Amino acid sequence: MLLRPDSLAVLKDQKCKESLARYFDVLQNKKYANFKIAQSFPAEFSKEDSTIDLWKIHEELTKEFYEFRKKVDEKKEEIEVLKPPFHSYLDLKIEIAERILKECCFCVRRCKVNRYAGEKGYCKCGIDMAVSTFFEHIGEEPELVPSGTIFTCGCTMRCLHCQNWTISQWVEEGKNYGYKDLAQIVDNLRASGCRNANLVGGDPTPWTANWLKTFKYVKLNVPVVWNSNSYYSVETAKLLAGFIDVYLLDFKYGPGECALKISDAANYWETCIKNHFYAKSYGELIIRVLVLPNHLECCVKPILNWISKNLGENTRVNIMFQYRPEWRAYEIPELRRRLTNEEKARAIQLAKEAGLKNFII
Repeated sequence: MLLRPDSLAVLKDQKCKESLARYFDVLQNKKYANFKIAQSFPAEFSKEDSTIDLWKIHEELTKEFYEFRKKVDEKKEEIEVLKPPFHSYLDLKIEIAERILKECCFCVRRCKVNRYAGEKGYCKCGIDMAVSTFFEHIGEEPELVPSGTIFTCGCTMRCLHCQNWTISQWVEEGKNYGYKDLAQIVDNLRASGCRNANLVGGDPTPWTANWLKTFKYVKLNVPVVWNSNSYYSVETAKLLAGFIDVYLLDFKYGPGECALKISDAANYWETCIKNHFYAKSYGELIIRVLVLPNHLECCVKPILNWISKNLGENTRVNIMFQYRPEWRAYEIPELRRRLTNEEKARAIQLAKEAGLKNFII
């Protein structure tokens, strides 16, 4: 806290508190994290049910879950006195996610590989989650600090300027943990004073099933942060609803060809829009916009305008100026340098012109 006094000051930031009201309540143990409620919410299904039927059950239960959560938040239901269900809403998500592993479609590339059979798709992820490192992170947004970050290997994109490229591109092999061991790591981070469990990478998307299974064993009440590039499928978006408390989502590129050129991510804009809408509907949202050199008009401007118009002027947005050339950035001429002061000033001007009132830099 001495290193990041803004992490204390943010507790009095009214706009931030309004946009992340439930998160602040959970981190102060005034309310339960979604996964804790999902552990207690019963789901009637059989492992013999078809996947189509499981999705139908999940769709209906998602509506009921948020009604139940409202009662729990208002102290009209007490989950600590409820009898543990034979199958929970979280168990249902796990069952669906395990089936997806046999024909993987966690990201929009939809590789359809059978990861149980040892097949690997674009992300090169298998069955056992590879953890690069975990620690109390003080470099995140002030409302998240200290953040219990857990970095996993593998990614669904190929950002040529990736600052975590040794993790995302499997230069590091990572270490495998059992679900109970990883759950203990989450509990330990929370017990040490971390405000949240921050699932990051690489990208957490390929490990959706593993994370769902891990939180079956987490004991402490901790808000869960999904720290992602936003390039995940509608199936993953549905599984995250009722599990994730805060969506910490990148909005990397505008509607042109920049995403394909720099990150090998076709249809990024369309995918990003859908997942930000989903996040706004089912959780609370912090959006990261990394400003790239010479990408103010093609990317930053349309992104900020879209956020303000479609998600609201009080959406929490982090306009990030820490770009530096990394990995293969020198393959793209405009990415061979850092931002100029003029570009930073222009980004702030664009945020103001878009009408955003809850952005930080």
